[in-house]
Amino acid sequence: MDETSHPVGALLKDWRQRRRLSQLALASDADVSQRHLSFVETGRSAPSRSMVLRLAERLDIPLRERNALLLAAGYAPSYRQSSLEAADSGAIRTQIQSILDGHSPNPALAVDRYWTLIASNRVLAALLGDADPALAVPPVNVLRLTLGPGAIADRIANYREWRAHILHRLARDVERSADPALGDLLTELRGYAPPPGARPYRANAGAEARALAVPLELATPRGVLRLISTTTVFGTATDVTLSEIVLECFYPIDEAGAAILNDLAAGP
Repeated sequence: MDETSHPVGALLKDWRQRRRLSQLALASDADVSQRHLSFVETGRSAPSRSMVLRLAERLDIPLRERNALLLAAGYAPSYRQSSLEAADSGAIRTQIQSILDGHSPNPALAVDRYWTLIASNRVLAALLGDADPALAVPPVNVLRLTLGPGAIADRIANYREWRAHILHRLARDVERSADPALGDLLTELRGYAPPPGARPYRANAGAEARALAVPLELATPRGVLRLISTTTVFGTATDVTLSEIVLECFYPIDEAGAAILNDLAAGP
């Protein structure tokens, strides 16, 4: 048998190289012989279903791509891919919205793997309300809404620092997922020109907050709002869609920011 008979071998080799692992290191971690792993990668041996899943686990391959590996090996997918629009996903959406609403008066949102907005709380909507309405037509891409033309880019006081943070984070997503659509999004974002008047990049911007995270400095009618964020994923998910959802919750780093958010949460 050659490699074209079992394309799963080529896919596994590609993932191993992406993770910068030698055959010996992966074989040792997966408790298989290096010789057998070599045969699998070259197509000389057909891996069992359990072997595919074991190697995928050790390589930390996303669930969507694990299904693709199984199909390439001639097996049925193991992981369900639900639709958030389906009736049986209503409980998931309700729980997500409950988490986001409970984070008020601080802004929070949920996105899918392509940074498409799934849900947000009212405070976030108030912060993004002056963006180009065309960018708010579903499906809404949060990164375009933040950094793109007609977005809120001109209100981000530390635009260059925040952009560098976002590009680095997206590049890591591309590396982990090997998703060409994410790669295209990264290329698009890299092509955006800074808004007129954007201040030069400052490596020590927000020095008092950088011990924790890169802050987002957003100009508002009530003053500059300085935020840091945390991300949450469903770590035990066995559903492809649920495993790709990320909840991002923002926090003010000073009392002035907390006051601004309290005012926004209270409404006009």
